[in-house]
Amino acid sequence: MDLDRINELRAQPVAPAFHIIDGARSAASDGATMQVVSPLDGRVLTTVPKGTKADAEAAVAAARTAFDDGRWSDRAPAERKAVMLRWAALIEENALELAVLGVRDNGTEIGMAVKAEPLSAAATIRYYAEAIDKLYGEIAPTGHGNLGLVHREPVGVVGAIVPWNFPLMIGAWKLGPALAAGCTVVLKPAETASLTLLRLAELALEAGMPAGVLNVVTGEGAVIGAAIAESMEVDVLVFTGSGPTGRRLLEASARSNLKRVYLELGGKSPNIVFADTADLDEAAKVSANGIFRNSGQVCVAGSRLLVERAVHDVFVEKLAAHARTMKVGDPLDVATAAGAVNSLRQLEQNLGFVEEARAAGREIMGGNRILEETGGYFMEPTIVTGVSPQDRLAQEEVFGPVLAVMPFDTEDEAVALANGTDFGLAAAVWTADLSRAHRMVRRIRAGIVHVNTYGGSDLTVPLGGVKQSGNGHDKSLHAFDKYLDLKTAWFKL
Repeated sequence: MDLDRINELRAQPVAPAFHIIDGARSAASDGATMQVVSPLDGRVLTTVPKGTKADAEAAVAAARTAFDDGRWSDRAPAERKAVMLRWAALIEENALELAVLGVRDNGTEIGMAVKAEPLSAAATIRYYAEAIDKLYGEIAPTGHGNLGLVHREPVGVVGAIVPWNFPLMIGAWKLGPALAAGCTVVLKPAETASLTLLRLAELALEAGMPAGVLNVVTGEGAVIGAAIAESMEVDVLVFTGSGPTGRRLLEASARSNLKRVYLELGGKSPNIVFADTADLDEAAKVSANGIFRNSGQVCVAGSRLLVERAVHDVFVEKLAAHARTMKVGDPLDVATAAGAVNSLRQLEQNLGFVEEARAAGREIMGGNRILEETGGYFMEPTIVTGVSPQDRLAQEEVFGPVLAVMPFDTEDEAVALANGTDFGLAAAVWTADLSRAHRMVRRIRAGIVHVNTYGGSDLTVPLGGVKQSGNGHDKSLHAFDKYLDLKTAWFKL
């Protein structure tokens, strides 16, 4: 990694940003802006437009016009593919610049950010670009002088609302299949992580994407997100974020045009370690990374550690030892293993969970704000043992570097603990018993279950949750299901 270039980019001022609407940069209709505060030092980095309802409506109108006139959806698949491949190449060419900008905006450590943000986004755009000309319709087996054809058609205008933890990666999970399918998009980034997605849209225009096909509007969720959700011209809404917001989006759909809403609402994912695990040291190391990298700000983070009682104390000490070796600090230092918490508000929420656990008499390792002298928002890895399944820490998503640890004695008890929350996004099972691994995969209610690892799945497999972790899937070819309608053509021959 080019350290000199990283330091050069770190020192550059960031110009005020603008919406991207109908292929042009624009300010908020009333001229209002929001400050972008960097979690690295608590200082104002730049500004973005504080969008209005009129701005959101203008973006939706641009997307509707662009879809209806066919400037994108009517293009031959090979033509859309060429544009998206150029776009992916431009993202890769600008990967370090995008990564550093993103780190300054949301605090992810640079070693993770480069791979998980621009390079991941480029790979996602390329994956769906390559799939465009491989999506076939169907001929129904009708007979009797009839012909049934099943066409796959783009749904229309897509509203996408994405979070602050991995804006490029998660944004690309929405944009890749939606744009490949021929849809147009209005994207709303999180208030605390807008800069890289605005730049992504500029690169799309540079690659030749027509005006109005991809629009990005910044601002408050209660204004921009609500306007998109309530629009009668948005056909599908996709969202990654909190449960309360997801519920409001469903309500907005019911009040408006009954647009389809696909939600990824996070989790309280169990990481289950059985006593027969082949390599407890490796399991501890991977488990530490599975909760503490990116300061725990990962939707699939293994935030509940369930350990068979026979190895509980030994395993917790091994995990704590790995956590102590993880450098927390300047996310633009390549030696950093965990960067900054995204915002002061998030940091205070994290610390509040720890203080509540302390008041309940739980044993806590870590749990403090650190590096406060930098002005940034940093928190040390935190392990809480003796947690009760009824504790808020065992039931609610913290979205920070806080691990709740609980022992179990039997496989049935592990399953009950694993399934004992409202969430069902991810899970992991560590065991040397192949039969047990298969049983656990079947019995755990989660969209993805890791076996003898945590994290690392790629674009070839879907990501989605069950229960209150949401519905629908990002990643893989299954993601197209959200953005393509089935239309039957019935012929009497």
